[in-house]
Amino acid sequence: MHLPPRRFKPKRGARTTHAPPLFNLSTKRKTRVKCHTIIQQEGARFRRASSVTAFEFNRFRFHFRASGEVHFARGTSANVLRGAFGAALRETAPAEVYGSIFEPRPPAGGATGTASGGPAPSGLAEWPRPFLFRAAHLDGVGVPAGTAFFLDVHVFDLRSPLLPHFERAFARLAEKGIGPGRQRAQLERFERLGLEGLEQDRPCALWLDPDPAPVPRVVLRFATATELKSAGGLADRPEFPILFGRLRDRLSTLRALYGPGPLAIDFRAMGERAAAIRLCRADLAWERTERRSARTGHVHPLGGFTGEAEYAGELAEFLPWLRAARWVGVGRQTVWGKGDVRVIT
Repeated sequence: MHLPPRRFKPKRGARTTHAPPLFNLSTKRKTRVKCHTIIQQEGARFRRASSVTAFEFNRFRFHFRASGEVHFARGTSANVLRGAFGAALRETAPAEVYGSIFEPRPPAGGATGTASGGPAPSGLAEWPRPFLFRAAHLDGVGVPAGTAFFLDVHVFDLRSPLLPHFERAFARLAEKGIGPGRQRAQLERFERLGLEGLEQDRPCALWLDPDPAPVPRVVLRFATATELKSAGGLADRPEFPILFGRLRDRLSTLRALYGPGPLAIDFRAMGERAAAIRLCRADLAWERTERRSARTGHVHPLGGFTGEAEYAGELAEFLPWLRAARWVGVGRQTVWGKGDVRVIT
């Protein structure tokens, strides 16, 4: 398991956003997750846990205060923020940093290295971005002047000190204005959170070992619009082999590119077992939303299905992966907040 070299704990309360230090947001201390709570491990207890398959990421929450009334359009809040963030990042970060965060691509000249020093996954013309936004709580919301609001960012690159670049970009974004009316705000502070929403000084860890007890049924809620690619098109329904295949590939690719390396799993065997899981109920609705790029003028669809789906079969080995979908997203355009999937039961 990748355990980066240093640790950072942000200060509580308001803090300046000018010329922040280049923090290294990592830790030497080894952790695992038990009952969704990250606890410290020492000695033989950690040695037993070190063979567990894990995916790590940083969960940051950025707190703003509106100077004027800031309005977020329904269904497009994360996308609006993403576009504004990209423009602000281009202004505040060196070109190579901007590219690695917002437009990551395989290295030129045929190089195949990743952040972990291992080979990159083949067949990727563009790499998935090392972050995503969570801002669905702002959809259709008008934030009055003087009122605080927040945005969550999940960062998957644990080796590069990306937080200072996010902080400077969000400070610039707030100064230039947010949303259709370009109302200004102030970036007041940020914090690093655990899976349960409590502040902590280390990355979150998603453990992917099978649940010890049988799991015959699972109900999922597609909290934000979700689109799953299948056979060169888009799937009409979230059949389990398609859903799990996209989630498995995303987790392994992110870990290979930005973490300690690809997941050591038997992809084919897990895929065969996933094919035996049945979709027995699907209460879904399709959302039709689109965005127009201010820079290119191109129109991009942002829709997908939301609602609930129930699956039946031997699900114990898949349940931890399904829980991970809440944090990494699944399907198309996850960086815009799409593909937020929650395990209900």
